Amino acid sequence: MDEIKLYSPKVMMDILDRYGFKLNKRLGQNFIIDGNIINKIADLADLDENSGVLEIGPGFGTLTQLLCKKAKKVIAVEVDKNLKEVHKGTLNYPNLKIIYEDFLKVDVNKLIEEEFQGLDVKIVANLPYYITTPIITKILEEKYRVSRIVVMVQKEVAQRINSKAGTKDYGALTLAVQYRADTEIAMIVPNTVFMPRPKVDSAVLVLKILPEPRIRVLDERMLFAVIKASFGQRRKTILNGLSQGLNISKDIIKESLVYTGISPGIRGEELTLEEFGRISDQISKRVKTKEDLNEDLYQDR
Repeated sequence: MDEIKLYSPKVMMDILDRYGFKLNKRLGQNFIIDGNIINKIADLADLDENSGVLEIGPGFGTLTQLLCKKAKKVIAVEVDKNLKEVHKGTLNYPNLKIIYEDFLKVDVNKLIEEEFQGLDVKIVANLPYYITTPIITKILEEKYRVSRIVVMVQKEVAQRINSKAGTKDYGALTLAVQYRADTEIAMIVPNTVFMPRPKVDSAVLVLKILPEPRIRVLDERMLFAVIKASFGQRRKTILNGLSQGLNISKDIIKESLVYTGISPGIRGEELTLEEFGRISDQISKRVKTKEDLNEDLYQDR
């Protein structure tokens, strides 16, 4: 007997009726109904018998089905406990474990260590639009031992992450991702391949995690405090943005900029990651105590 294709709109409607399940707009539940897209995402993850997959938000399991066939082991984290009964009837795979928790509250490093010993771990997900940035930020900040991340995100977010210095999409999120990964927009996905249909198109984004951060800095937290302050008010010059955002005197900021050869009148959106690194190092050398800094920026990027 052929396996039921969960991405089929007819199958989805049957599941909704059979289990009395209501799609939760607040949780961003938009499920893929195109098998070609699902196959493409799985191919981009580059899975084999040595792969472990951490899937964020499996939903009905349209993508999970294929991941279980291609990988050695799949751990899926699902925030909606109402999907438990659905999964019991649709996702019967011996190499699958589903954890019903909020991904943002999961100790993922511990989970990877316990569940994926000896496996090459990939993160694969169709991310809800409303929580995309917090999830990507968590993945990068907590430095999971993963080699690749393949995620479906809102097209505009993918463009921001993959943008270049001097463009309107370039910002703090761009730099946070560039610091740890190579990025590629693998494909644009029209809103017509989802049920229910969202208002905007999506994109499949591939992040290849670097073995070491792209640049070396004296203080990583300082680097991201500098980046965050620089983009806090985009229209400010780098001199004004940093002196106000970091609560450091203009003299220290100006001296640091001059030493690196960067004009105090330039805006943060025009600077590369390497230039931010040089500014960060010079400020680190000149700030005697961390109490001189705006602690909110310094501790929480």
